[in-house]
Amino acid sequence: MKETDRRVRTAVNQAVHYRNYRRVRDRALRRLAHRYPNDYRTLLEEERARDEAEGKAWLDISGTTRNDTNLHLSTHRQDSSYRSGQANTDEQNEGNVGGEE
Repeated sequence: MKETDRRVRTAVNQAVHYRNYRRVRDRALRRLAHRYPNDYRTLLEEERARDEAEGKAWLDISGTTRNDTNLHLSTHRQDSSYRSGQANTDEQNEGNVGGEE
């Protein structure tokens, strides 16, 4: 079997597993939301506000999280080099710079 075929099959298996997990998880969340509607709404609003405050909320399908039209490519390069330097100096969170905690 070719390496490419193996990788494709692995990716397909992971996609199927993740889709099934999300489907079951979403159904469980719906059931909890029906059982505890006030708690669900409160938690949902807290998490939405937290994502917006941390700049993690998407603004469009491309994954844009900032609504600043004056950003240039040079700014993005500076950000990535800063993150690389930050990853090298912060051993505790080295693999999680800029990601979810």
